[in-house]
Order: sequence, then C-alpha cells, then structure tokens
Amino acid sequence: MRDVIFCHCTQCRKSSGHFVAATAVDNKDFRLLQDNSLEWYKSSEEAERGFCNLCGSSLFWRSFKESNIFIMAGSINGPTELKGREHIFMSSIGDYYSIEDGLPQFDYYPPDQKE
Repeated sequence: MRDVIFCHCTQCRKSSGHFVAATAVDNKDFRLLQDNSLEWYKSSEEAERGFCNLCGSSLFWRSFKESNIFIMAGSINGPTELKGREHIFMSSIGDYYSIEDGLPQFDYYPPDQKE
C-alpha cells in the first residue's frame, strides 16, 4: 500500500465529515475476504464510494478512470506502518482547522500527478 494522502476537497469533506486519509492499491492486487456488507454508491460521474451497509462506515472509493482502489486509512486494522505523504486540495480546506504537520501541501493535485 502506498503512504497516506490527505484530501481536503469538498466532496471528501462532505462524505467523511472532515478530510479523508486514504492509502491505495491496484485493483488487481486487492481482495476482500468478505464483502456481504459492502455497498457501492456512485458519488459522481467520476467515482464511487464503498461503505458498510451495517454501520455506515466509509471504507473505499474508486475512480472510474484509474486502476487503484483507495482505502480509508482509519478502516484498516493496525498496526499498518503507513505514514502520511502529502495534503491535496488545500484550496478547499475547511475554515475550522489548519494543517501544520510539515508534509507537502498542494492546492489541487501535485504537479507530477494526473487527476
């Protein structure tokens, strides 16, 4: 799994109640051991979000354009040994918090990353 990216876009903040912390793996390397309570919701024309239909927890999101599945870092049973990598969509950050962890911050995506 890749290190955690913190997304502050409006859609992530609204779907999670705050900003999202997510790691990612390629779809071909991802396998659920059990998915009887997993539901998918098409949240936009570009992506869908996976959640538990028993407790409502936000678990995953995936873009229809990418081969990765993004896993909400807080949903992984630890220890994970994951580390924070960067903050994206700082242009949409909520006005009730600030980020001062020393990680790189980008108004949108990092220059080397496609949308």
